[in-house]
Amino acid sequence: MTTYTCPMHPQIRQDKPGACPICGMALEPDQAGPKDEAAPELADFTRRFWIGLVLTLPVFGLEMGGHVMGRHLIAQPISDWLQIALSTPVVLWCGWPFFVRAARSVRTGHLNMFTLIAMGTSVAWLDSLVAVLAPQIFPPGLKLSNGRLPTYFEAAAVITVLVLLGQMLELQARSHTSDAIRALLGLAPSQARRVEPGGTEIDIALDKVQPGDHLRVRPGEKVPVDGVILEGRVAIDESLVTGESMPVTKGQGDLVISGALNMTGSFVMQAQKVGADTLLARIVAMVAEAQRSRAPIQGLADKVSAIFVPAVIAIAILTALIWGVVGPEPRLAFALVTGVSVLIIACPCALGLATPLSIMVGVGRGASSGILVRSAEALERLERVDTLVLDKTGTLTEGHPTLTEVIALDGQSQSELLRLAASLETASEHPVAQAIATAAKAKGLALSPVTEFDSPLGLGVTGKVAGETIMLGNDLYFERQGIDITDLKVQAQGASQLGATALFVARNYRLAGLICISDAIKISTPEALKTLKAQGLRLIMITGDNEKTAKAVAKELGIEEVLAEVLPDQKAAVIERLRREGRKVAMAGDGVNDAPALAAADVGIAMGPGSDVAIESAAITLLHGDLIGIAKARQLSRAVMANIRQNLVLAFVYNGASIPIAAGVLFPSFGILLSPALGAGAMALSSLCVIGNALRLRTLRL
Repeated sequence: MTTYTCPMHPQIRQDKPGACPICGMALEPDQAGPKDEAAPELADFTRRFWIGLVLTLPVFGLEMGGHVMGRHLIAQPISDWLQIALSTPVVLWCGWPFFVRAARSVRTGHLNMFTLIAMGTSVAWLDSLVAVLAPQIFPPGLKLSNGRLPTYFEAAAVITVLVLLGQMLELQARSHTSDAIRALLGLAPSQARRVEPGGTEIDIALDKVQPGDHLRVRPGEKVPVDGVILEGRVAIDESLVTGESMPVTKGQGDLVISGALNMTGSFVMQAQKVGADTLLARIVAMVAEAQRSRAPIQGLADKVSAIFVPAVIAIAILTALIWGVVGPEPRLAFALVTGVSVLIIACPCALGLATPLSIMVGVGRGASSGILVRSAEALERLERVDTLVLDKTGTLTEGHPTLTEVIALDGQSQSELLRLAASLETASEHPVAQAIATAAKAKGLALSPVTEFDSPLGLGVTGKVAGETIMLGNDLYFERQGIDITDLKVQAQGASQLGATALFVARNYRLAGLICISDAIKISTPEALKTLKAQGLRLIMITGDNEKTAKAVAKELGIEEVLAEVLPDQKAAVIERLRREGRKVAMAGDGVNDAPALAAADVGIAMGPGSDVAIESAAITLLHGDLIGIAKARQLSRAVMANIRQNLVLAFVYNGASIPIAAGVLFPSFGILLSPALGAGAMALSSLCVIGNALRLRTLRL
């Protein structure tokens, strides 16, 4: 069931569309719908605007035509009745939502912009109606030189139409902020092709897929749910989900994610995560939640608004009283015009839009670039971060070991040595074993079965391959076995100094070669670190690896501060120590062991394809999984916060300058008096300025 909530006050939640009881803003669904699905509030306001505009134009012409041409085209009594007939549905039907929201604001004690609008339009319309229906109750001093009482039907109608226009434009702008979510929703196909136990294949709706189902994905089709490939070897384009520009070759046992595009061939997969549990669904939920969240800076706007509306009402009453006592004749007419103008022009529409609209646009812009922000508060905090703690494995490096070098002794071929080592490692589930097996598989080497397999903890492995005893392990293991490693000890030490793991290989208890395994540094890491340093960040590498390996990686990357051999529970303590020193700390990591530190940091940053726990613990997730995303996220944070400050200044300056003008301070010196209709136009213009400024974030280049 869809839940509707307020962008400014996320605590307001209900099961149907409506208005926020606090600020009066239209509620919006907590999940974006399809692109062609119009928001009910937007459709309603659009209909009311166009009907109101058609009825208001004749009213405006009838009233203002007489002022411009010096005479009325039709008799004044007829004009008055036509204006009543045309303006009444505009004010009472087209503007009815404003009266409902105003009444609710009075009932709840949360006076807002709709309180001012309803007061202004109702006073102008009621005064005009009484002036036409019962002119005798007004004192003679109120009459104009032609003997008639002034009416403001056109002002009430124009104000209503202009406010409707502002609301319509605001709702359209807010609708556009969900484009990023709709784009993500569009990645998932509407159905999947299930392979039945008998081998037959049928198309089923996506919501009918269950974990464990076997699904076929043909060339050009999108992966329906998260799962693992059972049959086939294909190229998968995951760019729309992860941002990885190059297609990835995947085969049996590899994971595939919902929304990815199958480029070549056909494959069968087993569904593992479906519905709301898929990565794509979680991304959509995270973006939607962030767009509804509040930045701490919004508290400033809330405090001002709480004081502002009652103050405006008081100023409007005071203005009317002053004009009614000391103003020129007709005093009461001037009092009405200035009082209504103050109410209308001071509507804090722009103030209410200043923060939430920037947050919504900014979060959407980040999502389209693979930067998922969990909350508006995270964006605000990220701007102030001065220290970045980086986990090594999976953040600076690829996060998985790869074979980098094979050295063979006594004229043996590297391929044969790798084949024997890989055959032995097929019995092991260690990540290093996987790296060796993967390298052999990539070379197309035929592996042999292994017998008498043994794996002394932390030392190495041994077993019989094709009748030979094969051993693979570190220097300590070989020394305990009495195997001389002198011929390759220098090469092993050199590999260790470069951050690699050196494993000796023996055939029948004689040294045969050396295999070097390392966790390769991500291609984008060096450039990203330069950018982050240029942004003024203090960089600290933290890892559970041994100090020698850690320092080798840090030296290669130019990172001066290194904390090695840090246990998972100690990482959070490091973050807390830095914060006690007064540092604003961001932590970037990808593993389960990083989750406590991510939660402890001012801003936790999960690196894309990392663990579910890390993503849930972080305030920001980088789908691309590289460090350049952190630099982009900081750029986004700065741009959004600057945009919010610009909007708040626009709103404060506008209201501060417009209220005195509406109250008539320019009239004694310059004879300038702002009409309520012009006040409504100025109020709508201020909202448009804020909307336009916020929408600039959509074009931000990251």
